[in-house]
Formats: sequence, C-alpha cells, structure tokens
Amino acid sequence: MRLRLPARQWWLSAALLFIGSVVANLPAIRPVPHVDLSRFMGTWYLVGGIPTRYERDAWNAVETYTLRRDGSIRTTLTFNHGRADGPRKHIEAPARVRPGTGNAVWDVRVFGPMKAQYVVAWLRDDYSLMVVARDARDYAWVFARSPDVADAELERARQRLRGLGYDLSKWRTVPHSATTFADNR
Repeated sequence: MRLRLPARQWWLSAALLFIGSVVANLPAIRPVPHVDLSRFMGTWYLVGGIPTRYERDAWNAVETYTLRRDGSIRTTLTFNHGRADGPRKHIEAPARVRPGTGNAVWDVRVFGPMKAQYVVAWLRDDYSLMVVARDARDYAWVFARSPDVADAELERARQRLRGLGYDLSKWRTVPHSATTFADNR
C-alpha cells in the first residue's frame, strides 16, 4: 500500500527534512567556557536578535534571571507589543543548567513540557553584553545590561551570529524608549 500525502503536507514534510539536514550539517554552537551564575543573574535588555514569533514586535524588552534555591533559574521576559506604549506582555519560563556545560547551556521550559535550548555563545568579560544562540540557528538574542548599546557593538554581535551560521536577513533591532520595565518587576 502506498501512502499519498496532500501536496501541502508533502511540501511541509520536504521542507522540514531539508531544514533538518542543513542543521545537521552545522556544528553545534560552542558555548563560552564558564558562566558565573551569580554575576549573570539580574536584568538584561534585549537589544536585538532573530526573534521568535512571540517576540517579533517587542519594544522595551527586558529579560530577568533569578537563581532559585533548587538550582533552577526563573526567566522573565517583559515587553510592550507593537509600539513603545503598546500592551505589556509577560512570560515566565523555568530553566535548568545542563550539567557539564560550565553553566553556559540551559534548557528553558517555554510551553508545557517543551524545552528550548539556550546557549551563551559569547559573553563580555564584564558581563555587560552577551549573545545567546541555538544549534538550530532559528532564533538568537543579543542582551545588554543597558538598553543603550553603541551601533558598532551591536554590529559586532550581529557578525558573531553570522559567523555561527545565522541568516541575518531575519535580524531585528529591539527599540527601547526612555521608559522600560526593568524597575517595574
């Protein structure tokens, strides 16, 4: 018996197989050697990246990390949707550090049992700027301790992502107005 898929399902299946083969040919994202979690915790401003569908229209995006007693990490993303004064969106997701990764690779539980990979691919020595990536090269984020990042610094972060195999045509700089939610947690 031969299974026949409708054209739409066939194309979707073919696309997923192609994407899977492309990702399979890329090396895993190499994390930084070590993340000092106590220094890493706190407020980070999302200043750019290749956003998920949920974050695509984010303004004033702030992510906060809080280390819990059980060793898990509470991640909280807050942003305005669509414009500087748009409706406020908020998502919390628990994360766990993968053992043996120097605290640089996390599994973040985004929806139900689904876990997303979070790799600290680059971190400035003073913990003021970082690049977070994924082996799938589908999403990436550039975070800073301040919403004001020099254009040259942002461009260097973009080029780091290009070097990791990311398609920068999907890049979005996240706008920040004078008012953010860092102090309104």
